[in-house]
Amino acid sequence: MISIKTKLGALVVGAVLLTSCLALVAIRTSTEFRYITIFAMIATLLITQFVAQSLTAPLDEMTTVAGTISRGDFSRRVRGADRRDELGDLASTINRMADDLEAVDRHRKELVANVSHELRTPIAALRAVLENVVDGVSEADPETMRSALKQTERLGRLVETLLDLSRLDNGVVALRASRFEVWPYLSGVLREANLAASQRGLSSTSGLHNRTDVHLHLDVSPPELVAVADAERLHQVMANLIDNAVKHSPPHGRVTVRARRGPYPDSLELEVEDEGPGIPESERHKVFERFNRGTAPLRQGPGSDGGTGLGLAIARWAVDLHGGGIGVAESSRGCRIRVTLPGSLPPRD
Repeated sequence: MISIKTKLGALVVGAVLLTSCLALVAIRTSTEFRYITIFAMIATLLITQFVAQSLTAPLDEMTTVAGTISRGDFSRRVRGADRRDELGDLASTINRMADDLEAVDRHRKELVANVSHELRTPIAALRAVLENVVDGVSEADPETMRSALKQTERLGRLVETLLDLSRLDNGVVALRASRFEVWPYLSGVLREANLAASQRGLSSTSGLHNRTDVHLHLDVSPPELVAVADAERLHQVMANLIDNAVKHSPPHGRVTVRARRGPYPDSLELEVEDEGPGIPESERHKVFERFNRGTAPLRQGPGSDGGTGLGLAIARWAVDLHGGGIGVAESSRGCRIRVTLPGSLPPRD
């Protein structure tokens, strides 16, 4: 890379050499020095103007682009990012900043649209149930109240998702770790998933999956396996992974939840595997990004409705809080998500 300092130094050296050469020519040809001086000044000014133009033109363009970015227009980019000097680095930085701001703005708009859509459905369903009760169309029997309760619970889940997103942005969450037996803990998670699915199956307005044809299987080895983690946050991770796996399972498919002892004391390895079409390798690095809702047609299963695109991002956040890891593992069929927990939580600042 040729820096601007080098270019300016070369300009000074060139001007000095040009003046010296002209002085030698004047001495050998008996030319008056005033003519040589005027010619040297003109040549130096022309060279300086050329160099100055090559330096100030990109700065003017950067000023214009920065002004459009400050007004909320993230579509423009700075040319000359391929320059091999400081201006090229600055142009690349501005373009990356514009890309990031454009992505944040797009995600913000998507979040507003997604949340508005997700909130509209349970509110409309809850309103319909209550209006029927008030108008005397239906009685306030347990079945009607259960339907209203389901919509209220869905609203609560959406609000909790937004709270989790806020905690993710703030980056400070207190973890309450404890030792627990893995088998009864995961059995409870799967039992809740099955119960919730059967209840939501009574209404097509559910925000999570309403698949009752998918079989959930638990495989814990050894059966007496114990682990150390924040049970609430881990429940959040597993519920998101199971719900996502069920959504993308084929009819009468099978979702397997595995738990194994990790390499360290009280560490844990978890896997959630489905029999769906899987995730293309080119998209595996994006599935845990916020607002990613699976644009690949292969990932759209019979129970997929897009959702808010936050479930897997929140799962990764909760795993990161534990100092663990989460990712898409290789699988001969379907999709397999692997979670590793270290057993001892990282220190909090």
